[in-house]
Amino acid sequence: MSRFNKGGGREMPEMNTSSLPDLIFSILFFFMMVTTMREVTLMVKFDRPVGTQLEKLARKSCTSFIYIGQPNEQNRGKYGSGSRIQLNDKIAEASEVYDFVMTERNTLAEVDKPFYTVSLKVDHQTPMGIITDVKQILRKAYALKIVYSANKQTN
Repeated sequence: MSRFNKGGGREMPEMNTSSLPDLIFSILFFFMMVTTMREVTLMVKFDRPVGTQLEKLARKSCTSFIYIGQPNEQNRGKYGSGSRIQLNDKIAEASEVYDFVMTERNTLAEVDKPFYTVSLKVDHQTPMGIITDVKQILRKAYALKIVYSANKQTN
């Protein structure tokens, strides 16, 4: 007598899917909380300079972006053709950078404030005087961690 029955009379039991909607909702909720949807509408055009020794940002959530370049075609009539500073979604003067940095830093949690970084996305043809003005204001605001955006040099 054999102990194993080779007859195909048994069917595979059905899989219980009653907890599947809860699992999908939990995953959806997780991604909604983790993902940031904020995008900045660029009002200035910038062509990043080329660099050789580049590093990726460690904490992008603790970073504020300042764009410096010539206004794009839609905004050239309003702001002229000189280099302008863009803070979030508005063109600003150098004197407004201090308030911008303080506001951005105050929105962070206390734990993240030591990691606050300012990323300068600057057109490669921007005069150094504007960049120096912004850096001096950042120094007064104690925003001492500054990174510059660049494209990787290709050989």
